[in-house]
Amino acid sequence: MSPPDLTLLHVDDALVVVDKPSGLLAVPGRGPDKQDCLAARVQARYPDALVVHRLDMATSGLMVMARGAAAQRALSIAFAARALGKRYLAVVAGRPEAPQGWGAIELPLIGDWPNRPRQIVDRERGRPSLTRWRVLGEAAGGACSRLELEPVTGRSHQLRVHLAAIGHPIVGDALYAPPDVQAQASRLLLHAWSLRFAHPVTGAALEFDCPAPF
Repeated sequence: MSPPDLTLLHVDDALVVVDKPSGLLAVPGRGPDKQDCLAARVQARYPDALVVHRLDMATSGLMVMARGAAAQRALSIAFAARALGKRYLAVVAGRPEAPQGWGAIELPLIGDWPNRPRQIVDRERGRPSLTRWRVLGEAAGGACSRLELEPVTGRSHQLRVHLAAIGHPIVGDALYAPPDVQAQASRLLLHAWSLRFAHPVTGAALEFDCPAPF
């Protein structure tokens, strides 16, 4: 059985899929007080587990780690080639105008160096960034909306910055939401709920879902 601080969804000889809680670092940070993280907890149980991708500390949901260098290389190539399907759930302020099917936010992003780790939209220097989104329904009595999000690119804080930029910041976002929206939840209401990818050894199609805790 998994310890109470580690929720495993799948383990085999090539990979580990785990549900990261909000508030836990994905990888170690700087300083002795930032060494507890999801990667360290997985590696305590599976010493050959290696990091492939990350989630923001405030974001919860699915992460995959590779077991061994060969699996890490295969999964890293898949991530770089955007050969993985990633979907998120979020609760945002207001009621975005629902597109027919999926809408798109295409705004270039760059680090806000005087205010790291914040990112900003910069149409001249920013890196191309694309988020697909759709409305799933209302939340908080109609004052908020529940969205499904697909980051086509994988920039730092991409979903959070894109949604704030169109006037619908994620509820509970301490970096990008105004104080009244931030105060509506004790955590960032963003959750990586779905992963689709090919097994790095067998090539079999894998699908993992993890419902949002909000």
